[in-house]
Amino acid sequence: MADKWSVLILAALCKKPLRFNELKRCLDGITQKALTQALRRLERSGILARRVIPSSQIAVEYSITPLGGALAQPFNALYHWTLNHLAAVIQAQTTFATREIEAAEV
Repeated sequence: MADKWSVLILAALCKKPLRFNELKRCLDGITQKALTQALRRLERSGILARRVIPSSQIAVEYSITPLGGALAQPFNALYHWTLNHLAAVIQAQTTFATREIEAAEV
């Protein structure tokens, strides 16, 4: 649950339930596959609820469960940490990857 996308998904859903595409638009850079996998993990853990909305088109809405609601405060702190330090984390990952490539070339 502490991966980047799960934290951002929970932060978005703490505000209100969202449909899949609404949620995807809130999460800049997430792929459909990554979003689907993260939502399934969170649903399997009882953190999110998935509800099929009856309409002319099949729509699915995700919301926080009571168990997930208990995570709101700690995840909110983690969410803000992620936003504040994302550039530094990406830079560290880039530096690490560059070192790995350089080491492989030697």
